[in-house]
Amino acid sequence: MKKQLVLIGGGHAHMTTLANLHLFLAKGYGVTVIGPSPHHYYSGMGPGMLAKVYRPEEIRFDTRQVVEKQGATFVLGKAVRIDAQAKIVHLADGKTLPYDALSCNAGSSVPQTLPGMETARELFSVKPIERLMEAQARLLALAEKKRISVAIIGGGPSAVEVAGNVWRLLHDAKVAPPQITVFAGSGLMPNQSESIRNRARRSLTRRGIEIVSPARVQEIREKKIILDSGAVHEADIIFLALGIAPSQLFADSGLATGPDGGLLVNEFLQCPEYPNIFGGGDCIHFQPQPLDKVGVYAVRENPVLLHNLLATLDGMPLEKFDPGGDYLLIYNLGDGTGIFRKRRLVFGGRLAFWLKDYIDRRFMRKFQSSQ
Repeated sequence: MKKQLVLIGGGHAHMTTLANLHLFLAKGYGVTVIGPSPHHYYSGMGPGMLAKVYRPEEIRFDTRQVVEKQGATFVLGKAVRIDAQAKIVHLADGKTLPYDALSCNAGSSVPQTLPGMETARELFSVKPIERLMEAQARLLALAEKKRISVAIIGGGPSAVEVAGNVWRLLHDAKVAPPQITVFAGSGLMPNQSESIRNRARRSLTRRGIEIVSPARVQEIREKKIILDSGAVHEADIIFLALGIAPSQLFADSGLATGPDGGLLVNEFLQCPEYPNIFGGGDCIHFQPQPLDKVGVYAVRENPVLLHNLLATLDGMPLEKFDPGGDYLLIYNLGDGTGIFRKRRLVFGGRLAFWLKDYIDRRFMRKFQSSQ
């Protein structure tokens, strides 16, 4: 029986491998890609899609089409357990897939940790990106009827971007100006420089977006947010932007994980205990040094994963992953401006957003061209 490669997820770290599945097939290997959706959305453009700056089809890759047009198999489903001893992936629908080499790009999600979240109907997490499409529809529907209040729980970059782009969406819709409140925990963008924090704060407050901090949310009830101070705030729609956590898949499978729950991988992006398992993106914990949960590392992991998956099946030497140096960050503030950061250089304004838009669109064109 021919050797089998299985990929879990069609995210950023798998882009180059997905575009080159024909290399595996040409060697006689079987290839199966598992994905919870036929499409993979680029999260960096998600807030812009929320504001209708981008259409959904502009920020997504057609994973199924990329896989199937090369002659590989796409399975619509969710991996729930990896039996590393038997080399089998178990799916939520009960099906199983055997593998000789496995690569995991299972992504991350917003932790669902607050009491009351399971019953709140107008609650939207910032990931998966499909939830932002649902939120967009609800925002517009409710705002046509009345002046609405929107709450964003979290104070990091995603909270800032969502707040700014909710404002943009409803401003462009010419409805009654909403009351937008960011509950920023211990502070707004606490892990960024003072210059970035100040720019973000000024941008939001200039548009009437309220920042409540310190503000630890203790509980969510139907259209209500309860803080640890006892204060109660009403909200028609609530966004959850409390950071991200890796998939539970690896802990549930008994595989070694890092402190954050991500699949533990070595310098080859390889599970130390099971050398035929690899991983990249937000779902891993890189053993040599912790990596920030930013897309640049997933992009940099692409060529190493492609090489090492082929090498594993071919019985050839592996290649080490070098995370590289500092990286560029640009935040989309939702009003046609952004915040640019590269090393010590920080600036804001329309040029920053123009650069982000140019880089993002170029990235999309590169990988959408293989569809």
